[in-house]
Amino acid sequence: MSMLYTKMAFSFFIAFGVVLGGALLAGVGSVFLWTPPRVEMLKVAGNLKIWALVAAVGGTIDPIRVIESNMADGHLSVAFQQISYILFAFLGAHMGTELIQWMCKNGG
Repeated sequence: MSMLYTKMAFSFFIAFGVVLGGALLAGVGSVFLWTPPRVEMLKVAGNLKIWALVAAVGGTIDPIRVIESNMADGHLSVAFQQISYILFAFLGAHMGTELIQWMCKNGG
């Protein structure tokens, strides 16, 4: 059970870091290009959300295949594990996007 929590936490933090890091670096890049950082950060955070989810889950379609094959065979525990990884990756990406939106709202 400990491995399940570890993988769920990694999924969360990888997705969170992809969105947060990508948006912050886009903001730094926009300063060098003389464009408004707020606009670029919000746009990049929204665009990276789905890619952060894909990166955290593994970047392939294999987790979906595991869900499909295990549910068809009646093994629900493995399917629920994969669904929990996807859910925690989504929560991490969403929290990263919300943090960027909060920073852009309060930062200027």
